[in-house]
Amino acid sequence: MSEIQVAVFEIKRYMVIWRQLEERDFAGVLARIRGLVRCSGIGTADKENYRLDVYFLADDSPVPDPQVDVENRMGAIFMSISDIHAFVDILRNEKPIFGHLRGDNPQWTSVTTTNEPVGTGDEDHRPTGE
Repeated sequence: MSEIQVAVFEIKRYMVIWRQLEERDFAGVLARIRGLVRCSGIGTADKENYRLDVYFLADDSPVPDPQVDVENRMGAIFMSISDIHAFVDILRNEKPIFGHLRGDNPQWTSVTTTNEPVGTGDEDHRPTGE
């Protein structure tokens, strides 16, 4: 039986954690963490619990490679601290949102929305008939 290399889950909850500064080793890279958004949800194929930690790093931090453990249903990706507001905005305003754990290509581990028409949002406030 082959090992599962890809898992997709619908993100149902997230938690924002701010740090003054935390230094943590990821596979030999000492990351300087300023924030973390923990995304958790339910697998689309197996209904199991999954987690993707998105670490937001200080501007002077080295960037570790993505960490993916599909067997244990978790992963981590790393972004600049300047991206945290846009990332949290997507979590607050889009639905559904999916986490993709890519053991086959860890650099493709991601958070995505669905394919939606241009110009639409969760609420369309234009008057009827326009």
